[in-house]
Amino acid sequence: MARIKTNGVSLALWLALAAVIAILDQFTKQLILGNYQLGDSTYVTTFFNVVRAHNTGAAFSFLAGASGWQRWFFVGLATVAVLFILWLLRSHPGQKLFSFSLSMILGGAVGNVIDRLLHGYVVDFLDFHWSFLSPLFYRGHFPAFNVADAAITVGAIGLIVDELRRVKKSS
Repeated sequence: MARIKTNGVSLALWLALAAVIAILDQFTKQLILGNYQLGDSTYVTTFFNVVRAHNTGAAFSFLAGASGWQRWFFVGLATVAVLFILWLLRSHPGQKLFSFSLSMILGGAVGNVIDRLLHGYVVDFLDFHWSFLSPLFYRGHFPAFNVADAAITVGAIGLIVDELRRVKKSS
């Protein structure tokens, strides 16, 4: 792999971060698959449980009730996103927050695609719940998620912050 280096930061670093996220995601999911049956739950705190849930859809179970075509749709969509992110990382490795954010999204996307390819669904296991969420979610339980989802969220927030900083700097 050719090393692209800008401002002391190489593309390899960002790809390594994405790989660490994907590996951590798959490791945690294997722990859940090996120790929990679908629907099992372990109480941890008054606001957090470890559960085993399967999501055939996307965020918030979007399209989970579809007939199965969504598996390949989401794999295809993620593949296009991965290729676009790789191109962006190659083009901007020196933009630290931007590249960090893209790496988090990349690692999360790869982690969830692996699940879709291996199982036909994404394994979710982090279950946060608060009574104030009851009007929005059943019994106040935020939809279960995983390490990949958390990384994608951190990456999306990072991209927003990066853009806000860029806009502020240009005005």
